[in-house]
Amino acid sequence: MASEHNGAPPGDGERDPYVRRDPPPGGRIAPGERGATAIADRVVAKIAGQAAREAIGTVPRGGRAPQAAVTVRHDTARVRVSLELGYPSDIGGQCGAVRRRVVERVETLVGMTVPEVSVLVERLHSAHSAHSPGTAEGRTA
Repeated sequence: MASEHNGAPPGDGERDPYVRRDPPPGGRIAPGERGATAIADRVVAKIAGQAAREAIGTVPRGGRAPQAAVTVRHDTARVRVSLELGYPSDIGGQCGAVRRRVVERVETLVGMTVPEVSVLVERLHSAHSAHSPGTAEGRTA
């Protein structure tokens, strides 16, 4: 369970610095007790990548897990997701599911607005071509 630091100097015998205090009467918080929370872009990208994986279900055999990159400005995150899908599949349906899941998870977990999720399908993996003789390494289906 996380607690807030109350701003008292360490070693102050009257106040435990790790005990959460209620705001003073009138609801005003003293300047020394105010603060900000910053969430690194890479954390938002990790959440978006995991959300994309949740949306597509399983990663195709021989494929790589979805990767995400984000651009954060103020409380807005623009997300780019690259992924690989199985073949055959409903590409449009899966991309829509990825967009919805990424928006839901980033807004819920981070509290940022997500006005845009760009999805790049990098490769399609056929179940029988992953280990077929003569399949070129890196070739897309």
